[in-house]
Parts: sequence; structure tokens; C-alpha cells
Amino acid sequence: MNGTPAPDLWEELVTSALLGTDRRTPPASAPGRPAPAALLDAAAEAAVRRRAGLRPATLPATRRPEPAPQDPRPALPPAAARRLASLLADRPAAGAGRRGTAPDLMELLPQWLALANAHGYAPPAHLLPALLDAARGRTDLRPAALRFAGPRGLWLARLNPHWRFALRATPGSGSGLPAADDVEGTARLWEEGLFAERVALLTAVRQRDPRAGRELLASTWATERAEDRLMLLDSLRTGLGPDDEPFLERALTDRSRNVRATAAELLSALPGSALAARMAARAGSCVAMDRTRGTPTLVVEAPHECDAGMERDGVLPKAPAGRGERSWWLGQLVEAAPLGAWPARLGGRTPREIVALRVADDWRSELHAAWCRAAVRQRDAEWARALLGSPSAPEAGGPGAVSLAERAKLLATLGAEERAGWVAGFIAAHGLSEAFQLLGVCAVPWAAPLGRAVVDALNIARDAGSYPWSFSGVMGLAERCLDPAEAGRLNALQAVPDEPEDASPGAGGYWAEAFQRLVTTLRLRAAMTEELTAPMPEASAEATTTAAAEAGSVPSA
Repeated sequence: MNGTPAPDLWEELVTSALLGTDRRTPPASAPGRPAPAALLDAAAEAAVRRRAGLRPATLPATRRPEPAPQDPRPALPPAAARRLASLLADRPAAGAGRRGTAPDLMELLPQWLALANAHGYAPPAHLLPALLDAARGRTDLRPAALRFAGPRGLWLARLNPHWRFALRATPGSGSGLPAADDVEGTARLWEEGLFAERVALLTAVRQRDPRAGRELLASTWATERAEDRLMLLDSLRTGLGPDDEPFLERALTDRSRNVRATAAELLSALPGSALAARMAARAGSCVAMDRTRGTPTLVVEAPHECDAGMERDGVLPKAPAGRGERSWWLGQLVEAAPLGAWPARLGGRTPREIVALRVADDWRSELHAAWCRAAVRQRDAEWARALLGSPSAPEAGGPGAVSLAERAKLLATLGAEERAGWVAGFIAAHGLSEAFQLLGVCAVPWAAPLGRAVVDALNIARDAGSYPWSFSGVMGLAERCLDPAEAGRLNALQAVPDEPEDASPGAGGYWAEAFQRLVTTLRLRAAMTEELTAPMPEASAEATTTAAAEAGSVPSA
């Protein structure tokens, strides 16, 4: 197997098979060999190479690869292994249009991987190449796929340059990070490791000991490049606390503007920091209560300049195109000010009462948007609830002081149950047309009230003969996020409904098809869960253990 085939040899073989060997000669065929037989020989050899994962070298191999490491995790139950093979084999046809009733298996792969990782299973060795190929094509799959692939996946990735992303994404290329008590190994990796390894090391140290992580970063801070300082400083988000303030204050004088801005953002997330107090004083001087009016009203006087102190504390002086400078500076000040300072400044009012106040001179949208960003940054659930307001309020479903994008970020600060309840109320009041990005922040599977609200809204749209393709995004989300236990409630919706006179042509058939696909997908997800949680039969477990012991490694070329 020491030839040097073209990288797309497999595709050329497939093309020859589709066109016929009389119209296209198979590549790399032996002289005098009949074309059909040569095609089959080449395909057999290429298939072995693909499964082995090792591309032929340009020079004779000097030594065989080391055997793959053992994976101590239990093997997948047989039914789950077969399911994984079918998920990895599913590929959408080029130019595919209408999906019909068949589930989109590739969209279920992330959920399957999450379940398999939660149970701590190891993948079948023969499926590792297909798993790495899938992760190569979809970056969103990589963290879960590489965790599932385990040590053998990394071993295999070293043999094929197409899979080198696995080595880049895994600190230490499979060697792992130093143990918590390995002071010498930690220092050596911090001084000599690749940048990705150093970031992973700093994050790991911060998770177990924030002080040690900060000291590790401080030990080389003065010699780091500006772009590296930015990413390393961002790692302090892990375990961020008041003890980090002195280091972050020093970073405010960094020669890199981006480093200064990140340091200021981190300090503003610490409500007790000196920077937060400075920002509170600045923001407080811009927003005040006007008690001369009949109705309590907030008046806003935005900054007239961005002075050196504001710049040092992270305020960007240059406004984006189309944005006024004064409103740009005001937004940054209010965003960085601790939310806890506002009730005392505004007459002891609660966040809900403050948000309800009238704001003079069209500053309401700017002020509320800045409070939204502050609530998200400071993870303040009370302010988030106040800014979200009632999901049934008229302004919740249309233009208002708080946009839907901002509401989605605010929802992320709430607990999963409260979040789902708010979105369910929103859908019941405003329908699904504006709810897509709100559904994206809800925990999976959707809580029962949210699932019922989505199904009811889809049913209403179906009965009204609404244009069906405008709901395809929500239907796709439902396939992945609806609790499989809801499948029984959908049986009646699989029939083709009577179409109103003003309905979109063919809408009834589309709705029936979409609900049939939804039910099929939910049942498939339920089967996936059952396959991964079912105990392995004793005979199968013994056979798997024996086979693994005899194999000892993934087959190599």
C-alpha cells in the first residue's frame, strides 16, 4: 500500500462506477486488466485505506505505527452502535428539496453524542473514521465528537492530515494536562506549550484554583504578545472574583486597546470593584429623576466628551457609523455601572418600578438597552425579569424599548423552568412568527408547558391555512427539542387538513408531511435514548470484552 493516489481517488472511482467503465477508465488501473475488474480492485484497496485512516506515504514506511491505546470506557450496547452507524451514514442529497417524512439523521447526531458521553461509552473502533469525517465537516460537532472518540480517535487523527483538527482542538494532542499537584509539569507546559495548550492549562488551573491561575498568568504577562494577552486575559472569566481586581486594574493601562477593553468589561462584572464605582458615579450624573413634572420622569444628560479617565476605564471614544457619539458614550457608562446602585439613586424604587418610569426626550430605548446589557453582563435575574416584562404585553411581540434579541439574552440569565414559562406565555400571546430566537435559548428537551405552546401554535397556523414554509425553522427546532413524550399528542395532526379557500396551495399536504416527520423523529429520539440506557445483554458484553482484548488496537494499514 505504498502508492501515492490522488487525494480524491475515492471520488474518481465513484464517478467511474456511475458513468460506466466504457465511458471513463478507472484511475490507477493495472495494464491489461479488464476495466470492471480493475475498478473493483481499486475500490477494494481504497476502502481498506479509508477504514485504516492511514494515507500511503511517498516513501517506504520505516516502521509500523504504535498500537492504539486502550479505551477503558465500556463499549456501546449493540443497538446503540447500529444507530450510530446509521446516523453517520446519513448524508443529505445534493440539491435536495422537500424532505418528505424522513427524519434528518445528521441533525440528531449532536443529541446522540451528548447522550453517549453522558453515559461514558466508548465508540466502536470501525466507526471512528466516519465520526472524525463528520466532525471535520461540522465544527459544532467537534467538542462532543472528540470527547466520544477518546484516545483512539486522537491516535487515528495523527495518521490522516484531514483529521489534524482533532490534535489542534485537544490540548497536548492526547497527552493531557498536568495533574493538579504536578507543579513542574504545569510550569513547563506554561513556558513551552503551544498557545492553545497554554489557554487550556490556564482555564483548567482557574477552575480548580483561581488564585493559582492568576499568578500563572502574571508570571509571564509582561512578555506576552498583545493578541495572546487578550485571549489569556479572557480566560479569567473562569472563577472571576474580587481578588482579580488588582491585576485587572493594572491591565487597564495596557498598550493594547482591546486588552484594556476586556479588562474593563471584567471589572464591570464585579459590582464591588473601583471601576464599577467610577462608572456608577459617571452614569449617575447622566440619569436623574425630574420631580418637577406631574408624573415621575427620568431625564438624561449624555456625556459631552469622552475624557482620558473614561477611555482608561474601557469607554471606546469612536462611535460606530450611524451612531451618535453622546448616546454611544452614555450606553457604555450605564452598561458598566453596577445595577445595584440605581435603586438608591432613584428614590428606593425596585428594578421593576425603575423600568416602568417614563423617560424624557426619546432616551428610553437607549437607556433600557444599556440596562439589558448590564443585566446580562452581571447575571442579574431581578433586573432581567423587570426588563423582560410580561410575555403577554403588547410591546413584547413588536418594536419596543427592549428588542427580541435583547430579550433572548435576558432570558439566558433565568433558570430553565422560568425561561421556558416566559417563552410559552410569549407564544400563547404573540404566536410563533417572532419566537424563533427565544426558543433557541430554552433548555432541551423543552419543558411541558413550552412544548404544548409550540404544538398549539403550529396547530393554529395549520388550521388557518397559513403559509407553511414560514414555520419550517420552528418545526425543525421542534424535531430536536420537543420532549419525545409529546409524540402521542400529535397523532391527530398527521392527517391532511381541509384547506380554507384563502390557504396557500398545497399547504395541507405540507403540514401533514411536516407533522408526520415530527412524530417519526420524536419516536426515533425516544428509541435512541432507550438504546443507550438499556443494559447490555450478558453474552454481548462478554463477546465485546473478548473481542477488544484480542484486537488490542484499531486496525492499521
